Order: sequence, then C-alpha cells, then structure tokens
Amino acid sequence: MKFIVSSSSLLKQLQHIAGVINANTVLPILEDFLFEVEKNKLTVVATDLETVMRVQLDIEAKDNGKVCIPARILIDSLKNIADQPLTFNIDKNFAIEITSDNGKYKVMGENPDNFPKEPAADDTTSFKMTALALVTAINKTLFATSNDDLRPAMTGVFFELDKKGLQFVATDAHRLVRYKRKDISAPKGDNFIVPRKPLNLLKAAIPANEDEITLSYNNNHLFVKHGTTQMSCRLIDARFPDYKVVIPSDNPYRLTVNKNDFQSALRRVSVFSNKSTNQVALNISGSELQLAAQDVDFSFEGNERMKCQYNGEDLVIAFNARFLIEMLNAADSDEVNLELSTPTKAGLIKPAEQEDNEELLMLVMPLMLNQ
Repeated sequence: MKFIVSSSSLLKQLQHIAGVINANTVLPILEDFLFEVEKNKLTVVATDLETVMRVQLDIEAKDNGKVCIPARILIDSLKNIADQPLTFNIDKNFAIEITSDNGKYKVMGENPDNFPKEPAADDTTSFKMTALALVTAINKTLFATSNDDLRPAMTGVFFELDKKGLQFVATDAHRLVRYKRKDISAPKGDNFIVPRKPLNLLKAAIPANEDEITLSYNNNHLFVKHGTTQMSCRLIDARFPDYKVVIPSDNPYRLTVNKNDFQSALRRVSVFSNKSTNQVALNISGSELQLAAQDVDFSFEGNERMKCQYNGEDLVIAFNARFLIEMLNAADSDEVNLELSTPTKAGLIKPAEQEDNEELLMLVMPLMLNQ
C-alpha cells in the first residue's frame, strides 16, 4: 500500500486525536494510530477503549488498505519535518517507509486486525447544536467536576435534555455549575453523564464557531460528529445526584461586585490563606467588602477592601478562594451578583448580564469561619 499526504495537514489532524492515547496502556496496540486508506481518503483512528476519535483527510492513493502506526514516533517526526508531501510505503509485513524531499525514515507498524473495534451507533437519538454552544458549555462546567473516582457520577458533566433546551450540570459536592441553553432542542426528555476526558478532547478538537455539530447517544455511548472529525465515548453508568434540592430558592441578600476587581483581590489575598483550605473571609457591610485571609501556622495575614453594592444585613462568610476564582472565570460579564443568606448556607454566583438564550448559575458551599 502506498499513499502521499501533506506533512503539516497530517500533523494537525493527528494532534487533534493524540490526546486519546494514554501514556501507559494495557495493550501495546493502543499506543498506535489506525490508518485506513480508501478512495483517496485517509481516516486515522485513536482509542483508549473508552473514547474513540477519528479524523479524515484527503490524500493521493492508488490502492486501499490499513495499518497501525506507533503514535509517538510518528508525531515526533512530523513536528520536525517542514511542510511537504510525504510518501508512505507499507509492505505486507506492515513495515512502513516514509520518504520526504531529502530523507527516508523506517518504522515497524502492526497488524490492523488487532486494533479494537469501535462501538456501533445503534438505536441512537440525535440532536444538533453549534460548535460554539458546545465549547462554551464545556468551558463553563468542566472545571467543577470531581476527581473522586469513588463517586463516578460526579467525574463527568450531566447533560439534561428536553424540547425547551439543554442543561449542563457539574458538581464536586463543594460547588455546582448549571449552564442552560434555550436555543437547542432535543427530540425528547433524557439525560446522561459524559466523562471529563472526552469533553476535554472535544473542546480542543472543534472550533468555537457557528458550525453545526451532531450529537447522538444511546444507553452506553455518546457520538459526536463535526465535519471530518468524529468522536465516540462510553457514558458514565451512574446516577447523577439530585442537584435541584441543593440550590437555595431564597437567598435574600445580594452583593454586586466588579468581576475583575473581585477576582484580582481574591488572588492577592488568598496568597496568605491556609494552603489546605484556601479560606478567604468576606466581611460585607454597606457598600464595602473586606477580604481577609490568614494562615495561623506561619503567621501570614492578608486584608483588602473594595467597593460593592449590597442589599442585606451585615454578613461575614468564608469561601475557598480557588473555587471562587475558577467560577468567576466562567462568568462572561463585567459584574457578578452573589446571592447570600447566612454564613452556613450555600451562596449563588450569577453574571449580572446574560444572553437571552443562556443562563448560568453557580453554587458554592461556605467554609466554617476561623474565629
């Protein structure tokens, strides 16, 4: 089998899917890309048994065939080859010879029959959304997922579908993010949990533009298709916690602050906080917000004050500053509203201005105050 392909376009496509491959895999063949050549099209597949990604690009080829090529050496060599046509020659023992303008490189491939089969897209339900909507939803929720493998449901993003819209929810039991889109409609009410890794890969592989993306799912897998890129992943088989019961409906006090000023103050003050809790206390009275952090073990202390708008009784409440900083990143507005009630009840963070078809709500649990 022989084919000719542009080195730069091959590298670009391989980098989209290389993230699927784990560094230490159980099966050596999972360290390879599967190359399939058919009718002047090259399809490249990567898998870790849970997630499968495939890309397609145009090539020059006389015949069809398949081969598995070790991923690392191929990507490392392509990174150092200037943009030019490369000729791949594969013999019947899967030995691969790559010829460039002034070089020849040999690598031993593997039998493509040993490469794992992809899951079949049977009995799927499909809906469409823009690439931008999907990338935005991933960016606004993924950071709040949990790393605790003992609670698998929280290690992914919960997709909740109905005809009125789509909700993306993520929580790690300390904070929760719910992002709603009203400009997407699914054929029926349904829900599933998508793991973190494939969402991270998708975010990197698809452009944040108005391109249309098709998402299909069945009981076990999600399938995503955008142009020449496709991905499928196994869904998390667990029940997502009933998140609606933890969202407080009556937080009467409202604090409005400039997002960037608040975030910068948190960054400065949290340097002096206890490294295990990142605790920063907010002391709110009138139109002034005071931020205070201390680490008793080292006698560190940091204090700042800033202007705010506040309706409510004077309040002192403490939060994990790292959580607040990450959540403020997800709010696309100059000002944010914090809805609070008592020092022991969850606080809500919402952007002061939101787009008509979007709604972002973030919840964060307070920390016990060090008196």
